[in-house]
Amino acid sequence: QLHLTMSEKNELTRSLEMVQNQLQEKESEIKREISEYKDRLLQAEKRHQDALTEVNQKNEVEMEACHEKISSLEHFISSQKLEIEHLKSNKEELNNSLKKANQAVGELLKTKVR
Repeated sequence: QLHLTMSEKNELTRSLEMVQNQLQEKESEIKREISEYKDRLLQAEKRHQDALTEVNQKNEVEMEACHEKISSLEHFISSQKLEIEHLKSNKEELNNSLKKANQAVGELLKTKVR
């Protein structure tokens, strides 16, 4: 009976050791997988951050180009307004000169008619 019990105990001990070994192997496998997933996550985060940085840099360049274009257009508009004012002033002077010339022609015609 003792021999049988000892034999069962030894068998159970071997079974327990096998189960413990399998659990350790499974734990090691799970830890390795977790480590791989963490590495993949870090790589994905880095790619995402790199892409975000690149997009932000492109946006900064585009915004700067837009600001420069706006500034250039504002300068152009300002110069066009000055040109319009100058042309209006010239038109007024020409109209005044034309009136004076017409008056002079009218007076000359009156003088000539007499």
